[in-house]
Amino acid sequence: MKARKPTLEKISPEFGSSLLVKKHMMDVYKGETKPFWHFHPEIELVYVNKGQGKRHIGNHLSYFNNSQLLLIGPNLPHYGFTDRLTINGSETLVQFKPEFLGDHFFNIPEMGKINTLFERSKKGILFGIKTKQKLGAKIEKLNEKEGFKKILILLEVLHGLAKADDYTLLNVDGFAFETEPQDSAKIDIIFKHINENFKGHISLDEISEKVSMTVPAFCRYFKKVTGKTFTKLVNEYRVVHATKLLSESQMSIADVSFECGFNNFSHFNKLFKEFTGKSASKYRSELKLMVQ
Repeated sequence: MKARKPTLEKISPEFGSSLLVKKHMMDVYKGETKPFWHFHPEIELVYVNKGQGKRHIGNHLSYFNNSQLLLIGPNLPHYGFTDRLTINGSETLVQFKPEFLGDHFFNIPEMGKINTLFERSKKGILFGIKTKQKLGAKIEKLNEKEGFKKILILLEVLHGLAKADDYTLLNVDGFAFETEPQDSAKIDIIFKHINENFKGHISLDEISEKVSMTVPAFCRYFKKVTGKTFTKLVNEYRVVHATKLLSESQMSIADVSFECGFNNFSHFNKLFKEFTGKSASKYRSELKLMVQ
């Protein structure tokens, strides 16, 4: 199989601008067009207002429903987030280099909190409802502003994010992904195959062949690059998909389990609890309470 090109993403802001701002609306959104698994030296701010999807940042996997606000640090591998936008939904993406205002701007005392925020973003930050409500509209405004005003609003947003206390770090164990281009291309092929086939059985022979490796070499390589065994990562994909089905469908928990590729219901329950900290039935009942 021909390997995909190395997925270091090249980001080019418009002429006369030092940051890139993109906004997708429901009526024109065609889904994620970026390379499947990519990284870039720019910091990335993502605000989804009314949309659903999976997030895969470093070795973190989860599902979101309705909205999300993320800050992803430089060279932290990730892939496109939004499966679909709901009516009136939008996704705003802001990308900028940490030194976009000069090498020392964020080192001055007044920028200390933002500098700490950038450091924290290297693990990927997910912000809570309070911060989304406070800053969401301001982030969406970035798309309408030009020049100096755009920079001022971004600084206000970064200041708000730096002061926020309702956040979660995603790639918490600090496992640093290897971001060599050849690794990125291989991992891209592997993750794409998992994403398309996790509902069925994926044998080690089959996945090793995809990247032209022997099974033992593949197992060593995968553990070295991701910090997890292949089986563990596939099971995490399945559980993340289960959280999506539990929140979006009326399927029974047993049916959800089989739909996600688990042949054994008790094995599904055990892994679901390990991954989410609660049983599938508790997860669903808590979701219903939140909706009410």
